[in-house]
Parts: sequence; C-alpha cells; structure tokens
Amino acid sequence: MASNKDKGQHGRKKQVSVNENSPVIKAFRGYQTALDTRHDKHERIVKLSRDITIESKRAIFLLQRCAGGDSTETQGIMKQAESKLKEVQQTRFLHVAQELDQEDHYQFIRAYSPGLQEYIEAISFFHYLKDGSLITLSQVEKDLKFPRPSTPLAQPTATADTSATQVSSSSASAKTAETMQKDKNKASDDSAAELTSTSGSNRAEKTSTGGCDMIFVTVPPVEFMLGIADLTGELMRTAIMSVNAGNLDHPVEICKFMRIIHDAFTSYGNTARELTRKMSTLRQSLGKVENACYTLKVRGSEIPKHMLADIFTSMSADGLFVEDMEDSGYD
Repeated sequence: MASNKDKGQHGRKKQVSVNENSPVIKAFRGYQTALDTRHDKHERIVKLSRDITIESKRAIFLLQRCAGGDSTETQGIMKQAESKLKEVQQTRFLHVAQELDQEDHYQFIRAYSPGLQEYIEAISFFHYLKDGSLITLSQVEKDLKFPRPSTPLAQPTATADTSATQVSSSSASAKTAETMQKDKNKASDDSAAELTSTSGSNRAEKTSTGGCDMIFVTVPPVEFMLGIADLTGELMRTAIMSVNAGNLDHPVEICKFMRIIHDAFTSYGNTARELTRKMSTLRQSLGKVENACYTLKVRGSEIPKHMLADIFTSMSADGLFVEDMEDSGYD
C-alpha cells in the first residue's frame, strides 16, 4: 500500500533542468522571437488596412456628391477627394511600405488586401469622374512607390508577455545571462534571415530615379481586378443619382463604360472564388443601369424630367434598383 508521502507527490511533474546553452533551445528561442516579430508586424499592417478602408470609403461617399452638383461644386468636391486620397497614400500606405520593407510582400498580402481593394475602388472612381477613363495598374503602382525615409519606422516596444519569455532564469549568473542573451540575439537574427530569405523580387527595390532607394506596396493584378469590380457598384449609384439630378445623358455613358468592363472580365477563365462572386455583383449592377437606360429611352419622352426621380424611386421600392448594401458601411 502506498504511503501518504507517495500519495502527496502523485501527479506532480518533476522539474527538469533545461540547458539554456543547448543549440536546440537557442534555435527555438530564435524562432519564437522571429515569429513574435512577424505576428506583431502582421497586426500593425491589419490596423493600417482598416484605416485605409475607412478613409477610402469616406472619399467614395464624397465623390458620390458629384452626381447632383453643379460644375463649381463638383470641382470643390474633386479637390477634397484628391486631397483625401493623397493623404491616404502619403500616410497609411507609406507606413505599410515601411512595414513591408525587406519582407516578402505576399506573406502579408491578406493583411492589407481589404484596404488595398477599397483604395483601388476609390482611386479608380476618382479617375473616372475626372478623366472618364479607367485607371491602369501601372498608375496605381506608381502612386504607391515612395522614397525611402531618412528615419526608419519606429517599432513598438515589446509586450510584457513577449519580454517575459525572453528573460533567462533567475538562477543563472549575470555572466551566463549575458552570454545567453548574445547567443539568443544571434539565433534570432539567423532565424529572421532564414524566414525572409524567400522574398525575392518583392523586396524593396532600388531605382535609378534620383539615385535614391524606393520602398513600395505590391499591387497584385488580382487585387487590382477585385477593386475594379467594386467600382461598378459605385458607377451604378452614380447613374441612378444622375437621373435624379436631371442629367439623362450620364447614365448612358456609364452603361457603355460598364459594358466594356463586363466584357473584359468575362474573357477570363479559371478565376478565383472571390473574383467570381464579384463578377456576379458586376452583372447585377450592369443590369440595373441597363434597366434605367431602357426606362429613360422608352418612357423618357412621355414623362417630364422632374417626375423621373419619382419613377426611379418607385422602381427602387419594387426591388429593381435595390443594391446589396452590406459592403457600404464601415467595417
């Protein structure tokens, strides 16, 4: 029969002494530090992406006011929107570019993808209202290249939990702790270099323009197409609002432009799931604009212009022009 002493120690784990100087322990300490650094960077980029999304939505809502305003008011709105978009580029995207400096951009693409798509939607909407044409991928990429700042990006201080995992045991002597810290830092540097060695062509590039280094934000073609697909929803709203404002020619121009975008999108095969979903929304938006143009053509001559707004309001109540607004609010 077991003694009380044996029962009291039942289930307890023996404290095993760990050799902190072991190469395996040093390597995993380095992996821990490198992964913590990468996760912190990912969270910072996600927060920047949310800010970009909010500011881009504000610019879009501002640009929607151009549909019913006069030329003087429209010019003022366009200047305000351009200022907002420039601010997003020079603040939010600059910080994203600094975070991605010397990193594989595609490892963080999901962190800033929502903000990038919303920004592309806003900048393409602004470009269409200004020039009546579709912005190109090269133009978007050009706006997201910046000269390398003279002062590096300030890194946030380590959290208490992260710091606690990096402190050596209190039983070690001061000399041993210092040696371990040096070894840990060396292992961390080696691990970080190993994790980022696959960055390839996505790292910050050096250009010959002015002889200065450039940092940039990668804009994958798929992300660009997703942003352009979202643009069609804003064009649909603009077409309907133009009718309410008495501009009966603008919806026809928008309809032709949306058909070009639709035909270009349908020429692609084996598209990603998200792009397929947005193409379905694109077709719905195009159908609503075509219905509006059809109504204007057939009934426009028999209905006074000041009553057309009531016609479209009643059609909206019947569900013909009601758009899924789940993406219109702040996320």
